[in-house]
Amino acid sequence: MKNLPDIAVKKVAWRLLPFLLLMYVMAFLDRANVGFAKAAFQADTGLSNAAYAFGAGIFFVGYALLEIPSNLIMQRVGAKLWMCRIMVTWGLVSAAMMFAQGETSFYVLRFLLGVAEAGFFPGVILYLTYWFPSNNRAKAMGFFYFGAPIAFIFGGPLSGFLLELHGIADLKGWQWLFLIEGLLASLVGIWAYFYLDNRPADAKWLSNDERVWLQKVLDDENKDKLGHHSGSLRVALANPRTLHLAIIYMLIQCSVYGVVFYLPTQVANLVGREVGLVVGLFTAIPWICALVAAYFIPSLSDRLGERRKTAAMTILMSGAGIALSVALANPTLAFIALCFAAAGFIAVQPVFWTFPSAYLTGTAAAGGIALINTFGAIGGFIAPNIKRWAEATYQSPSAGLYILAALTVVAAVLLLAVRQRNQPFFNQPSTHLS
Repeated sequence: MKNLPDIAVKKVAWRLLPFLLLMYVMAFLDRANVGFAKAAFQADTGLSNAAYAFGAGIFFVGYALLEIPSNLIMQRVGAKLWMCRIMVTWGLVSAAMMFAQGETSFYVLRFLLGVAEAGFFPGVILYLTYWFPSNNRAKAMGFFYFGAPIAFIFGGPLSGFLLELHGIADLKGWQWLFLIEGLLASLVGIWAYFYLDNRPADAKWLSNDERVWLQKVLDDENKDKLGHHSGSLRVALANPRTLHLAIIYMLIQCSVYGVVFYLPTQVANLVGREVGLVVGLFTAIPWICALVAAYFIPSLSDRLGERRKTAAMTILMSGAGIALSVALANPTLAFIALCFAAAGFIAVQPVFWTFPSAYLTGTAAAGGIALINTFGAIGGFIAPNIKRWAEATYQSPSAGLYILAALTVVAAVLLLAVRQRNQPFFNQPSTHLS
């Protein structure tokens, strides 16, 4: 069949990526909507800034504890069943946030939300390795990473609108926010069970020739990885490369969640408005920039066949944006800096994930990817707490973001040190997804 690789990859992309994108939108929105609820929630419950920071971060403790077991279960039972379970349970827990009344209930529900969602993100990364050849993977992951900016492009105004439902049916605005956004995730989870296929061999929407070609390419890549002893869970978890990448991802996630949990408040201060629909609309702008970056930067990386320098420069751009967002006195320039910050820490991630997926396969991929994402979850816990600690210690509202910006420099240095030998996709041409 003429252009069989192009046709098969495009079919997979059009079938899977939009739905995976929807799932990630729900995930990111339900873990980060606490940032929109922050001011109203604290006012109604008397939650302190320290308690908010701890509760925002404790999500990642529950998440980290079950990352590896969850990914190993998904490899065994299949993505459609396990993704359905993850989404339905996290949606119900997120909706239950409407009943939070103080520190204890806030901590417990945020922790349980992390437990329920554990394994979702590394599960999707693993799932993409079942469907996309390595030389297409950065762009595929780039499409998936549209989820974070889209969650804020549409979720920001949605969250702002839901906050303005305050008083309807005797519910607070933040209660409506948690209830509706949580139940939406559960509905998408049920849909996932009927929509997703576990492997190319199960895909009736591919022709027989397409299924055979795609499975052969993926099997050949896995054989090459196994030839480098990268199929064992024990080897993957003990591999210094895996730990190296895990530390990098932790630093990247520090920049992500050090900004995400406070972005609505920061934007509200810059535009001089309370968090609501208007601030939600303004908050969408940095994520539009991130959406553009998440398309072009991974695509550029695929075309050039170069990962390390691209990833390092991208995370440095984010760090510069984080620092300048508080260093610049002009609100317009500070807001533009936030746009660069969001663009950088979103676009670097799909490029980053090409590193572990290039040398891990089978059980090692399930466990190794989950371990790396576990370190990322630790970064999500560290970020709001180190930000609050720095602000209190140095008596400066800018100190926390300066520290987070400095961590991106460390991440960039570590990215430049990533080993690239025996990773065949670096010299392979890209088959375009669009």
